[in-house]
Amino acid sequence: MILTAHQPTYLPWLGLFHKIAISDLYISYSQVQYQTDNWNHRNRIKTPQGPQWLTLSVFRRNHMNISLNDMILLYEKPWRQKHWRTINQNYRKAPYFKRYVDFFEDVYQREWGNLVELNEYMLRWFVTTLGIKTPLKADREYQFSGSKSDRAIDMCCKTEAKVFVFGELGKKYAHTNDFNTIGCIPYFQSYIHPTYPQLYGVFEPNMSIIDLLFNCGENSLEILLSNNVTKTDIQNLIK
Repeated sequence: MILTAHQPTYLPWLGLFHKIAISDLYISYSQVQYQTDNWNHRNRIKTPQGPQWLTLSVFRRNHMNISLNDMILLYEKPWRQKHWRTINQNYRKAPYFKRYVDFFEDVYQREWGNLVELNEYMLRWFVTTLGIKTPLKADREYQFSGSKSDRAIDMCCKTEAKVFVFGELGKKYAHTNDFNTIGCIPYFQSYIHPTYPQLYGVFEPNMSIIDLLFNCGENSLEILLSNNVTKTDIQNLIK
């Protein structure tokens, strides 16, 4: 079992899908404290003026005592119309925009109950559309305990994982020796970002996955996996 996990992210970047693709199971964990500077409510797309943020409107009052799973989306500001209008204006001339337009039109017409509901719904569509077969589950289906490294260890114990795939920043908080104690290998992703055909001049890395999809369509998965560690490479760590 190769396990990875991540907080539900809005319009994620390519590296998250690489983590999912090289794993046997992905767990979305939202039963953690909401962080205002995280990527769970925002991400960037490319425009003729350069990268532009798309930021969701969320209820932040007393956020230090609210879990990510309970973050409510606000509708006083018309963020749905703004986000869809911005995406439409900047990608309608992309080669594969028309192929995916119906999904996004529908998403931005709906009223979502909370932040996690929206992010997890979109993630399932992105994974399916890319052709990634890894099962997606939520931490709400389990009873995980601890935080950061301890939570990852508990995830590994309860799913019998032999490898846990961290993002690169996991090096800052993962307790490697504790993983060795339970017979699990921590692997730290070092994602090599691909270059691909993109609108508006000089290539900009680290955009939302929608930038790759609208520009490259069915070739997106091959592109985002290119020159990176494969699932077979991870499996060989166990042997």
